[in-house]
Amino acid sequence: MTITWNAQFFDPGMARFLGETASAAYQSEAELKKKVKTWKMELGKFFFPDPEDRQDTQAFIAQNESAVIIVFRGTESLKDWMTDADVQLVNGPAGKVHDGFQCGLNAVWRDLWKFLDEKRGQRTLWIAGHSLGGALATLATAKLRLEKGTPVNGLYTFGSPRVGNEEFARAFEQDFGERTFRFVNNNDIVPRVPFRLMNYRHVGKFIYFDQKGKINHKISWEQLLLTRVQGRIQELLKPGTDGIKDHSMVKYVTNLIKALPARPR
Repeated sequence: MTITWNAQFFDPGMARFLGETASAAYQSEAELKKKVKTWKMELGKFFFPDPEDRQDTQAFIAQNESAVIIVFRGTESLKDWMTDADVQLVNGPAGKVHDGFQCGLNAVWRDLWKFLDEKRGQRTLWIAGHSLGGALATLATAKLRLEKGTPVNGLYTFGSPRVGNEEFARAFEQDFGERTFRFVNNNDIVPRVPFRLMNYRHVGKFIYFDQKGKINHKISWEQLLLTRVQGRIQELLKPGTDGIKDHSMVKYVTNLIKALPARPR
């Protein structure tokens, strides 16, 4: 696939590539080093959760001569981030944000910022993440843009939960909404939490995969409801719930490959 490191807006090659990186974030450091080489990049830094720390934030930075990418991993226990203590809104880069997500980012923020401040130079910067990783990627982008005034070229998230309140979303959208692309796969349940009734809002451009994996950049609420119902009907006789299975990063990568064919080099 062709990757345009200086792309200004939505780029199919970048979407596919960052989907692959979000999937690779679940691998061990040794496996990740091998994977990064296939991208013709090198692993700049690997953040692994401290077993003594409650936070399970995992992320990595990869780089080449043209770009730096920051990718956050999801979690096997997203429900642990939905407890009453974590889900409360606290002061963030702008407005209010999810307390648990902010604590998760804080666990790696000092080292992450140190790396960028010392080693990024004039290279482009791309940020991505799946699930909890999508929330952390969004918060990291907000801190870089709204607190540090640092250039970021694009944010791509996959199955991300909501991150902050309406004030946060408004500030983020005004600053970086045009370069944020939020993928949701069919009945994926995670993007529906925390609830809107709790004053949480999504950010970025909504890109939806229907039950057949077809991509839709513009979909009405009526169409969204219909395709979710169709997806549930198709899954009734299969084990597991549709909303959880549709959250798998494997499904996101499969749909990205199907919906966004690679262009010739």
